[in-house]
Amino acid sequence: MSTNTQFSMAVHILAVLAKSGDEFVNSERIAASVNTNPVVIRRLLSQLRRANFVISQTGANGGARLSRSPGEILLSEVYRAVNCGQVFALHTREPNKDCPVGKNIEAVLCCLQKAIDRGIDEKLGQYTLEDVFQMVEQGVG
Repeated sequence: MSTNTQFSMAVHILAVLAKSGDEFVNSERIAASVNTNPVVIRRLLSQLRRANFVISQTGANGGARLSRSPGEILLSEVYRAVNCGQVFALHTREPNKDCPVGKNIEAVLCCLQKAIDRGIDEKLGQYTLEDVFQMVEQGVG
């Protein structure tokens, strides 16, 4: 089992771009900060561009920059833009419907999943990229 890291990487990318202001930053420079392959960064930048968080430019001075101010970017929006799944998934085997637990567990877990998703969206909606950037600048952690 693996944990989805797209959200945390997307926030990291956006924080790098916030630090750079109006300067276009290439994927190699972002990848050096995230400590990953530039291809991974380009894939996430593509998602962030489709969600209108970044603007891209090609050429010698190419790269990406924020399309709006960090204070206008809610973390809940970023989460929705890059999250390709739920916090947890139901197991792939069909539960035994003859078992009192098995016949009801999927419905219970689906209700929990919806509540968790609402909670995540609500909590992340309280923070902007500017908040993250300020915490990074202050060394809060």
